[in-house]
Amino acid sequence: MTQADNRPLPGRHETRWHIMSDQRALVTAVCTRILGSAASAIREQGVFRMVLAGGTTPAAVYMRLAEAATDWSCWQIFFGDERCLPADHPERNSVMAGGHWLQRVALPTANIHVIDAERGAEAAALAYVPVVEQALPFDLVLLGMGEDGHTASLFPGQRHAAGELVHAVHDAPKPPPDRVSLGRAALDNAAEVLVMVSGAGKHAAVELWKRGEDLPVAHIHGQTGVDVYIDKAAETGEVA
Repeated sequence: MTQADNRPLPGRHETRWHIMSDQRALVTAVCTRILGSAASAIREQGVFRMVLAGGTTPAAVYMRLAEAATDWSCWQIFFGDERCLPADHPERNSVMAGGHWLQRVALPTANIHVIDAERGAEAAALAYVPVVEQALPFDLVLLGMGEDGHTASLFPGQRHAAGELVHAVHDAPKPPPDRVSLGRAALDNAAEVLVMVSGAGKHAAVELWKRGEDLPVAHIHGQTGVDVYIDKAAETGEVA
């Protein structure tokens, strides 16, 4: 057996921190990772199943992806969470991703699996369960982290059934109060999980995460751990 054969497999709960000089470098690194993963998945299985995040840093990633050359017909797009707002509301994650990326490339509409959150949290969550079930395992889940340590629409202090694939969220601490979110059971069933953390305002939550505090983002591990792409501002708390 060679030395390489003796190396431990990636830890199920391993968190790998990738410190970037700034948000621009973070966006570049994440885009490179996503496109590399897509190329591998398409080559090996003919499809790439990706879960999208909402937020400003993901928006920058999506704008960059819109410039990429890839076989978009092989991409299947899902959403990590959605706000219970009208389908065309500018604060919907699907609207943001569409405007920055999905509607700007040759990605078939049938490959974009939106959460119909305008139907209400309960109905939309129930309807999205079979969509998720047919997609699992995901190839890549993209997540952000809020200043309170929330990810997707899983917030501190709120509890959901561990095996639930899709959650109906009520009383969210950020507006709107009603949302739909993939649960841990779905987010963990992914070959890769990338978490993007940018800005000095995230530093306090990062420190809590590293100390093992009970934050929603700390409970997502994927199949082989999580890769966190974090800029120096979030790492140090210092504003450039």
